[in-house]
Amino acid sequence: MKILVTGATGYIGTAVTEALIRAGHQVQGLARSDAARGKLEARGIQPVRGELSDTAGLAALVPGVDAVIWAATSNTEALDAPAVTAMLERMAGTGKAFLYTSGVWVHGDTRGAVVDEDSPLRSAELVAWRPAVERRVLATPGIRGIILRPGIVYGRAGGIPGMLTSSAREAGAARFVGAGENHWPVVFLEDLADLYLRAVERAPAGTVLLASQGPGVKLKALATAASEGAGAGGRTTSWNLEEARKQLGAFADALALDQQVSARRAEQLLGWAPHGPSILEELRSGSYAGR
Repeated sequence: MKILVTGATGYIGTAVTEALIRAGHQVQGLARSDAARGKLEARGIQPVRGELSDTAGLAALVPGVDAVIWAATSNTEALDAPAVTAMLERMAGTGKAFLYTSGVWVHGDTRGAVVDEDSPLRSAELVAWRPAVERRVLATPGIRGIILRPGIVYGRAGGIPGMLTSSAREAGAARFVGAGENHWPVVFLEDLADLYLRAVERAPAGTVLLASQGPGVKLKALATAASEGAGAGGRTTSWNLEEARKQLGAFADALALDQQVSARRAEQLLGWAPHGPSILEELRSGSYAGR
């Protein structure tokens, strides 16, 4: 397939494009700058000029591809929603695939329960606009609309877990929001990229998929592992939620969510079998360690 990936130079998008290329697909990447164009070309990806604010330009890219993987985000409804809508309107009735990257935070705090794709959503404030975008993707007629909700992504020393490592390295203790007793659903970057590949190739229209590896992991355990890997001796410090909100806003509340989710649908429908290292291993002795 000829597949356009938005956010192709980002954390998730980079891994996804690599998986697509390995599988033999022709990959285009959205590039809004010459620097981004150069990065894409160096990785064997055809760059196409565009940015999220140019909705007409985005829509014009649809006829040239068989599928779109939406891995970009401005983290704002005002920019993301019109951009997605423009592409969907152009795709309607074509039978092409559109895979939208949402996230586990649309489930909100799961209050100790293990939720799946059919559970009611109680979105965190930060992503309260995302379910409406998801519904638009699934309701667009004549396309193969797919929603992917990754957990907290780790690997390649990046993503949100990298914040724990950075704080340990800079302050001598890994800082986490709240009491640290909440659980994060997590997914290894390479395994997540494999799920994107399986989904864009084979998932039926209307598929919603959660991506998480095993039970959620307590935030305090993650902070301890990050501290050990960063050479801070396992030292951690709690950041009061009220104080964290003053600096991070609604992001602080998202970090404090207690979540447990099931990825059984991805496993059963697409044969997805995550095999990457655990996040504790990755923080202690993998890509995050010693940096």
